[in-house]
Amino acid sequence: MAALRVHGTVHVPGDKSISHRALLLAALAEGDSSIRGILVSSDVAATASVLREMGVELAPLSAQVHVRGRGVRGLSAPGAPLECGNSGTTARLVAGIVAGHPFSATLVGDASLSRRPMQRVARPLQAMGALIKFANSDGLPMTVHGGPLRAVDWILETPTAQVKSAILLAALVAGVSATVRGGGRSRDHTERMLAALGANLISDSASVTIQPTEDIMPVDMDVPGDASSAAYFGGLAAIADEGDMDLPGVGLNPTRTAFFGLLRAMGADVTTTVRNEAAGEPVGTIRVARGELRGVAIPPEDVPELLDELPLIACLGAVAAGETRVTGAGELRFKESDRIAVTVANLRMLGADVEELPDGFVVRGSDRPLAGRVKTGGDHRIAMAFGVLARRWGSAVSVDDRSCVAVSYPEFWDDLQRVSA
Repeated sequence: MAALRVHGTVHVPGDKSISHRALLLAALAEGDSSIRGILVSSDVAATASVLREMGVELAPLSAQVHVRGRGVRGLSAPGAPLECGNSGTTARLVAGIVAGHPFSATLVGDASLSRRPMQRVARPLQAMGALIKFANSDGLPMTVHGGPLRAVDWILETPTAQVKSAILLAALVAGVSATVRGGGRSRDHTERMLAALGANLISDSASVTIQPTEDIMPVDMDVPGDASSAAYFGGLAAIADEGDMDLPGVGLNPTRTAFFGLLRAMGADVTTTVRNEAAGEPVGTIRVARGELRGVAIPPEDVPELLDELPLIACLGAVAAGETRVTGAGELRFKESDRIAVTVANLRMLGADVEELPDGFVVRGSDRPLAGRVKTGGDHRIAMAFGVLARRWGSAVSVDDRSCVAVSYPEFWDDLQRVSA
């Protein structure tokens, strides 16, 4: 393979986390919502399908989506299990919404999602008064029996945005107050959007509280580009031999841009410029150019803001000078795959010097050529991370399952080919 030159502009697809939340809050709003630039992917389609099953008028996903809201307590009992596919966001946030309604629903998913932990979202909802039953000890299928809920003051076991969001949505639907503590460094899209839509909400770095809210306004927004999707092209530009990359229209929420700060710390040339705001979310342009990358140490307290990007960071560490060490990332073992084990196994198979830790990994970089066939385990983050590494000069890397990127970035391989040569 010739030297890697990157060039041009990538408009990454709409933010997956915001797309889920925009649909859910539009369904709970009073009136008609318009959502432009939503991510058209299998994960977001799962949320749309679940809402249709609960009575929401919602056309197939497209560049502009219209949603006829049913009000905060207006959803209907589903006539069949709610199929969440591979989407943990769908399962956990919908569990919160169902908990506040006077009906029951069974959440199901594919084999991968069914193995992921759901007790962590069940416990706070049970503390609020919902009855939740599992077909197994944890994971899906999970049946949520909703009804009147009581206020809760909950301390998160780990800083997870999905559990925090489920509690806030349950409180919204039930018309009670809820305070969530310990999630300060997790994503805050739900509380930003709730506040923008008129919910009675107060938040700071330590906690977020929602007070009883009668209704929320319709959603009218352009979904920002997904910062996690942009990360792969930032990483590509950082390991290129020449050129730079522009990523316009990306969401620059501070809880989502830690990767680009880390990329700068590794030695890449990174600039960000805020241009506007959408539903409480700052939006702007990221530009990345190559640098002499060096390894970094990521402590546990920094992991929550980098969780999705850690497989990519491991791949960058394999070609950076020195050692890249990640600890406190045990949550990675409960994603679409065991991302610690899968990342380490693939890097080792390609010839990288890598060590698996119980809660992370150590990668010792070198300039040796990497070669082999990556086994993704059907995980989109693994496929995209190693897809970037495969473009590096001297690499002979292939990916066994390219189609799994459809859950978050269906056009990934086309965009990667277009901007690198």
